[in-house]
Amino acid sequence: MALVDSLEREGNWLFRWRGQMPVVLFVLAIPAIYLTDTYFFSPRIRTVLLVASVAMCIFGQVVRAIAVGTTPRGTSGRNREAQEATTLNTKGIYSIVRHPLYVGNYLMWAGIALFTLSIPYFIIMSLLFWLYYERIMFAEERYLEGKFGDEFREWAHRVPAFLPSTGDHRPSNIPFSLKTVLRREYSGILAAVIGFLFVSVLRRHATIDMWHITNGELWILGATLVFTFGLRIIKKTTNWLNESDRS
Repeated sequence: MALVDSLEREGNWLFRWRGQMPVVLFVLAIPAIYLTDTYFFSPRIRTVLLVASVAMCIFGQVVRAIAVGTTPRGTSGRNREAQEATTLNTKGIYSIVRHPLYVGNYLMWAGIALFTLSIPYFIIMSLLFWLYYERIMFAEERYLEGKFGDEFREWAHRVPAFLPSTGDHRPSNIPFSLKTVLRREYSGILAAVIGFLFVSVLRRHATIDMWHITNGELWILGATLVFTFGLRIIKKTTNWLNESDRS
């Protein structure tokens, strides 16, 4: 089998299972937390790293929200089993980077990885992400090139795959939809909060040998659960979050 076909096949397989990647990262985080001496950093550096990790995750969610909130029906991204797309989205955030959802994913996961205060784990997570998603992006783009031909090639020549460039930004024709963001992103917000609390509780046990969750963490978790399950109930029982022109 030609290498290009092998990469495409691997990418399509990983595409179907991309939702399991966070589980792998959580498992790898456990030894990273217990093997990291957090006192290696000064209190000021630790604070900077922790604040930076949360800010990175929030920024990643913002990137995803912009992409999701300005995407019309018929573009790729929501399908699970196979590549699907009836239109090629090349404007808005897609005019500065071809895979903004994966950029957002990386920033969110990188934020949680940095929250462990393990620099080796942060580097390993980044490398695993690249190896994993490089193949997914390759498979997606092979599909899009086959379907949209010269339109895709012109867009790919002009717009970088992963590192954004603002040199040729083209405003989106689609207005931002908060409803679409709420409908599609609530589970990711819950996963991010659980990820941070998971790391925080494990790091506390690793440093002071105590299983403990603070009142502040309980409030954050409770508020997030109410928010996300409230949106899920609204999504399942009403049409309030539905929009005919959005996926």
